[in-house]
Amino acid sequence: MNQPLTVTAAQKAGPTLTVVALGLVLVILLAMPLLHLLPADSAFHVSAYTLTLVGKILCYAIVALALDLVWGYAGLLSLGHGLFFALGGYAMGMYLMRESAGDGLPAFMSFLAWTELPWYWYGTSSFLWAMCLVVLAPGLLAFVFGFFAFRSRIKGVYFSIMTQALTFAGMLLFFRNETGFGGNNGFTGFTRILGFDITAPATRAALFLATVLLLAGSLLLGWQLARSKFGRVLTALRDAENRLMFCGYDPRGYKLFIWTLSAVLCGLAGALYVPQVGIINPSEMAPTQSIEAAVWVALGGRGTLIGPILGAGIVNGMKSWFTVAFPEYWLFALGALFIVVTLYLPKGVIGLLRRRGEQ
Repeated sequence: MNQPLTVTAAQKAGPTLTVVALGLVLVILLAMPLLHLLPADSAFHVSAYTLTLVGKILCYAIVALALDLVWGYAGLLSLGHGLFFALGGYAMGMYLMRESAGDGLPAFMSFLAWTELPWYWYGTSSFLWAMCLVVLAPGLLAFVFGFFAFRSRIKGVYFSIMTQALTFAGMLLFFRNETGFGGNNGFTGFTRILGFDITAPATRAALFLATVLLLAGSLLLGWQLARSKFGRVLTALRDAENRLMFCGYDPRGYKLFIWTLSAVLCGLAGALYVPQVGIINPSEMAPTQSIEAAVWVALGGRGTLIGPILGAGIVNGMKSWFTVAFPEYWLFALGALFIVVTLYLPKGVIGLLRRRGEQ
């Protein structure tokens, strides 16, 4: 005889505790830029270093969430999301370089004896056009790549290898001085954004606040997609694509949409990363950067949205400490962390917390 299903108190409390924890974290993050504006001798003052470090980690958290949408829900392991992140950063960097140069050419172009801007730099003195590029550059590249890849039904490890090759090719292209993107040094030396001093406390606070709002908006969008029919089709596509096709669904459109959306989110994260950190160069396109993003998602827990954000915070917090205390051992620590997660935490930190909450 079938027993009626019962819901334990822990299971009822789970979602409530999650909402409370998220609300508390959001309040703290929203308070940080306000505390940064306090006098430096105040006990509650948040330093520029702390604000920049947390802002950088939040940008990486958006990348982790974007990757979770394609890997955790659609089953597409991308090893090239660093390219989309960097393209958004370069688009914003072009505007910042023009803003800093005034009526002249960017400093690196003058050093290379260039006499005029390349055609693809035209219009980048406009912030609105720069924001269009932030969305269009990664979005169009992802759309074109995804259209042909999904049309050819490339998936699994072959898809991962192709995305890694794509970001490696982008890195090699941007390393060249003649492409007009600063070569090995990239873009740096930013002074103003929208007419404001980029290092002023109020500007830093505004950029940090924009990052928090983008992360919250991305999380809300991902949550809405996951709860919708579209999200259920994505998970079915991940678990049994052939059965989904047998039911009459064409997976190509679903893959292409979530793949392009993920790339756009990465581009927006890159655009907020650059003015806060103060530099963008081709090293952001290195395949290791994209692999590290996959570690964030795996550590936090694929297909959970919250997990990848948590994973990005844990890994980048550890990286900030390791690269100061033991810089030569960071890659070994990262590799060991990935092995431990793969062997003992297949559902990531979120899976571990859920299992303990049910006990």
